[in-house]
Parts: sequence; C-alpha cells; structure tokens
Amino acid sequence: MLQLGIRLHDVNTACGPELQTMQARARTARQEGFSCVHLAFSKVCPGVRFDEGALNEGLAAYTRRVFAREELDVAVLGCYLNLAHPDPEKLAEIKRRYFGHIRVASLLGCSVVGTETGAPNAQYRLDANTRTREALNTFIGNLAQVVECAEGLGVQVAIEPVWNHIVYDAARARQVLEAVKSPNLRIILDPVNLLCPENADSRDRVIGEAMESLCPHIAVVHLKDFRREGGKLVSVAAGTGEMDYRGILGFLKARKPFIQATLENTTNENAVQARQLLESQYQAL
Repeated sequence: MLQLGIRLHDVNTACGPELQTMQARARTARQEGFSCVHLAFSKVCPGVRFDEGALNEGLAAYTRRVFAREELDVAVLGCYLNLAHPDPEKLAEIKRRYFGHIRVASLLGCSVVGTETGAPNAQYRLDANTRTREALNTFIGNLAQVVECAEGLGVQVAIEPVWNHIVYDAARARQVLEAVKSPNLRIILDPVNLLCPENADSRDRVIGEAMESLCPHIAVVHLKDFRREGGKLVSVAAGTGEMDYRGILGFLKARKPFIQATLENTTNENAVQARQLLESQYQAL
C-alpha cells in the first residue's frame, strides 16, 4: 500500500482567503483522496511569524485537532532553513526554529521534521563553496545539534538531498548519516531533486543508485515531475513531464510498504489526476 499525500500549501492556491486556512486546505486534501500532508506552517498560516515563541504547545494541539478531524496524517513538518548560514546570529535563530519545530512535532505526532541541507551563504544558492568538504562539515556540525534535540523528544529529522545544495547526491547523504550516527536521522527521497540538466538523461541510474544506497534510511518520498525549459529543469506535477515512475513505484512497493509519499508542484486542476495516475501505476505493478 502506498500512502499518497500532498503539500498542504499546494492546495486551494487559486481560491479566496477563506479557503486558504489550514482547516480549509486540510478538508480539501481529504476530499481529493489524500491520506497525509507535508505541512509548512509559514505557508499555510499567512501573517504569522513562526519563530521559536510561536511554535508552542497550543499550536501543536490546534494542528492535531485540524488533521484528526479530516483523518489526515502529517508526513512531514517542514523546516526548510539554512543550517550552513554564515552569520552566527542568524544561524542561532535558525537552530532555535528547528528546536521549536521538533517540540511541536513531538506533540503533533508527525512522521518527520524535514529539512534540505542549505548552502554556505546567506542567499541559500549554489556557489563555488557549496560542494566543499568545509561546507559539509559545517552542515553536519549544526545538524548534529538539531538531531540531538530530536533524540531527546523522540522525533525523527529527515534530510532531503538536492542537487544544488550541500548534500547533492546519495553518496553525500550517506556521509552525513555515517557522521551523525543517529537512528533519529532519516532521509526524504525526492527523485527529481537529484536531477540537473547534466544528469537528467541518466536519471534511471541516478535515482536507482540513490534508492538502493539509501533504502534503509528513507522515511518519506516526494513525487513530482520535471520539464526542460531554457536549459533548466522545471518542477511540475507528476504525470505532466518526462518522468517514468514505474521504477520508483516498483521499488516502493517491493521495499518500502506503506510509505508516505507526498505530491509536489500540483495545482488545483491536476492534483487528483496526479494521485490517480500514481495509484493506478502502483496497483498495476
């Protein structure tokens, strides 16, 4: 069984403000046939600054009620901030926000607190230093503090490799896993995020190696597609680009039963169609 979900901030995006609340988006997600969500507080609660103080016990209780009412699980509580930020004051603030998300996650009962792996600059962009050993060591050192907090509260943290971030492939992800050495550190596998214009034509190999290498550590999967536009890869909803998902779905069915997989880059118009496509391909395997 594949438990398909959706990024909550991709739901009801073309609707009025009354349908863009957390409650309204959760209701729509359930009506569209999803069983779980990827939740980013700052993207579904406009006007609220989710600093450490806002990430409190009342927020966790309220959020838990919202999703219990719709029989939805929170697969990922997103905290996608830069753990390699070069400014010490900003980095300290970022760590406090991770600690706050972990506290909320412990009360909410979500599967993982998810994060990407950053870049060694304030702009959070690929530069000449992003793939250096120094950048990796900086990230590992800061991530270890976040994971230590998660261990104390019984929460899992999951890193998501992305081709233009510090952890850009499966081999780099394994280096992080081996350095931190914690059962509370997991992987979010987003196959498309491993691709760039230079390796997109070898995607079966790139993705296959990642699935095999990281299999024991994969907690959640992101599913989307891509198109080539202007020499770049542009993320789009599953089934609207170049991806053939049968290999990935076959791996999930054989090796990761019941895993939560959240759709990304969907629109109001194609979310259900993307879910139905993936479900039909999964069932046909």
